[in-house]
Amino acid sequence: MAQAPMRVLVVGASVAGLAAARALRLAGLRPQVVEKLDPTVVPTAGIFLPGNAIRALRDLGLDSPLRPLGAVVRRQRFLDVAGTELCAVDLDRLWQGVGECRALPRADLHRVLLTGAGGAVRHRTEVRELELGDETTKVAFGDGSFAEYDLIVGADGRRSTVRQLAELGGAPHPVGQIAYRSVVTGGPEITEWTALLGRRCGVVLTPMGYGRTYLYADERLPAGSAPPADPLLRLRELLADFRGPVPAVLDAVEKVQVAVTDEVELGSWSRGNVVLVGDAAHATAPTLSQGAAMAFEDALVLAELVRDRPTVVEALAGYESRRRPRTRWVLERTRDRDRTRDVAPHLRDRLLRAEGARILADHYRLLVDPV
Repeated sequence: MAQAPMRVLVVGASVAGLAAARALRLAGLRPQVVEKLDPTVVPTAGIFLPGNAIRALRDLGLDSPLRPLGAVVRRQRFLDVAGTELCAVDLDRLWQGVGECRALPRADLHRVLLTGAGGAVRHRTEVRELELGDETTKVAFGDGSFAEYDLIVGADGRRSTVRQLAELGGAPHPVGQIAYRSVVTGGPEITEWTALLGRRCGVVLTPMGYGRTYLYADERLPAGSAPPADPLLRLRELLADFRGPVPAVLDAVEKVQVAVTDEVELGSWSRGNVVLVGDAAHATAPTLSQGAAMAFEDALVLAELVRDRPTVVEALAGYESRRRPRTRWVLERTRDRDRTRDVAPHLRDRLLRAEGARILADHYRLLVDPV
């Protein structure tokens, strides 16, 4: 007698959810994907994908459609406020044999992932309740419908509803950082990933091709600080003393997204047949640009183990055991790098001139290895 197909629900249709749906499809499953937002809501920021993110996309069979998009980034430069270079990292060398680094609009990446996941997403569909059983979980949706699943994947981000309903953790923890993001067109040509480091703040400019630059800036503030009422005005104040390409880029900025940066750190990522992936399980500050990469890797490992282990519970235990050391590394290296914002610039800059390239490349050492 043929075994009934596994009923799988993926909650969240952003990077993590679509990657999980794609990986599960490659493993022979047909997950349903639900998203509480309207389909007209699309990401507007940019994204930088390091080599391990591209390797994971290759394993997901999505590197070819990504290749025409955005810009390949071969070098990272770190400058002081005056625009003088402190150190540089050769990305081709760092990620040799792993994958190229690429920057592109998040909307372009979302379209690639959506196509790879099969394109079928139930939008405007919110998960309201979970009733966990011994082998299955019943789900109540916001539209009044109910369904039962053998596996539920919570890929609904830092403020995950699934995490809360499954009693795996509450709200994320602010880290004392406010982040500003903008996609800039018409500014000066930026050809390399370029960071300028100030006192308790910094800015990164990344080329995305076709005359577009992704601007990311952050500032250290006491935990609990609220975002400014006028993000563009605050961004201009924050970067007023920065030189190099910053003034010309600021002149071209039209809109700014602002958000409080937070972390998610949990004692467990699963309960019964409910599991968390991506930022819902292990969000960090974006300092190492590893959010998408970790989500892609989560998806691949989860799908492999669900396919190969005899039970869902065993698969989820194996997934967490295999993924935790890598995500913990990212969290610790992110905290290490963010702490340098509290070091006096003259001391920090002296260290970066002497040892910066080695230190910064070492933050990715574990991630060069396969998943």
